[in-house]
Amino acid sequence: MKDFHVSRRNKIGEMMKDNSMLLLFAGQAPKKTADEAYKFTPNRNFYYMTGIDEEHVILAVKKQEGKITESLFIKRRDPVMVKWVGETISPEKAKEVSGVEDIKYLDTFDGFLNLSIAKEDLYRIYLDMEKDSYDSLDTRGVAFAKEILSKYPQVKVKNIYNEICALRVIKSSEEVDKIRKAIEITGEGILNLMKHAKPGMKENEMEAYFDFTLKSRGVKDFAFTTICAGGHNATVLHYVANNQEVKENEMVLLDLGAQYEYYHGDISRTFPVSGKFTERQRTFYELVLKAHDEVLKMLKPGVPYSRINELVHEIYARELKALGLIEKDEDVRKYYYHNTSHYLGLDTHDVGKRDVILEEGMVITVEPGLYIEEESIGIRLENDILITNDGCENLSKDILITPDEVEKFLATR
Repeated sequence: MKDFHVSRRNKIGEMMKDNSMLLLFAGQAPKKTADEAYKFTPNRNFYYMTGIDEEHVILAVKKQEGKITESLFIKRRDPVMVKWVGETISPEKAKEVSGVEDIKYLDTFDGFLNLSIAKEDLYRIYLDMEKDSYDSLDTRGVAFAKEILSKYPQVKVKNIYNEICALRVIKSSEEVDKIRKAIEITGEGILNLMKHAKPGMKENEMEAYFDFTLKSRGVKDFAFTTICAGGHNATVLHYVANNQEVKENEMVLLDLGAQYEYYHGDISRTFPVSGKFTERQRTFYELVLKAHDEVLKMLKPGVPYSRINELVHEIYARELKALGLIEKDEDVRKYYYHNTSHYLGLDTHDVGKRDVILEEGMVITVEPGLYIEEESIGIRLENDILITNDGCENLSKDILITPDEVEKFLATR
């Protein structure tokens, strides 16, 4: 995907003003305790621009008199550390992956920065300063902004986070292929879990079969923490304890995903652990599936993103009143309290504005649910959808979903 990363940097370069520099940081794994760190995962905007997934690496893109130059700062090879933790990325590999020709070492970065600002008169610095709430911890970009302004008060610091996120909303064919692979592996894991699920098992026992499939397929990390919720637990939207016994005639709600080369799958399925839906369970299951299918019918470029959630609420209001569960349209929120869709890509809840019109190349989820707490019924059905030039493609259509398909599969256990 070298050409892809080059094209993304070119897009951002076009947005930059003259006498400016973009700096993006790969980041590093935070300390956990003692000499142990959390597992490293690259800053997604840095990875989107470079394809590099190694700690501490820095991308610098300069724009002077309309000309773009790029540099990538990597660690020097340390023979001692190689014996302990393995090789770091080489200059040759960094060029091959990123398409950046000028490879420098991290111990030269401070001098490079000073020369760029003090001697070359670069007065504008673009940084990824993601900030999702007032009291969220500083990202590397935010921390660096404070640092550089204290040392070089003459520079102007600009946030380029939103511009990069806007690019990420429309997926390339290479990105879609990686999402397809993540979904394929996720589907295999779901079937393995369902195949071994039995009444009396704990949720984490079932979850282990999903984990085994992913590890067997070489998956390094999950898209997110797996939800495997039986019975009443399935009415808790983000239940992740996964440590309770699933009893006879209860349903199990799964919300899970594999991560493939940092691109995510995100699938939800619900199944009866005993193999057959009760009449009441099937009634609500079919209603959720109806809402899901009706959304897919109307998805295409030009549709407002907000229309997805509106349509599901309209269907639920009509059907739940007919079932006698609610009296007023607004009562839907008692049984359905999340939105129906989000972007999917390098993040599970991928970046991008939601008050938009759907465009070709967007990848979104469609995940209606119903949560009848008083009956211990929780159902969510989620697929990953690509918006095409004249409609949509269900990327996860091969993962069984109709109640008849589910019961037929469970009967083979």
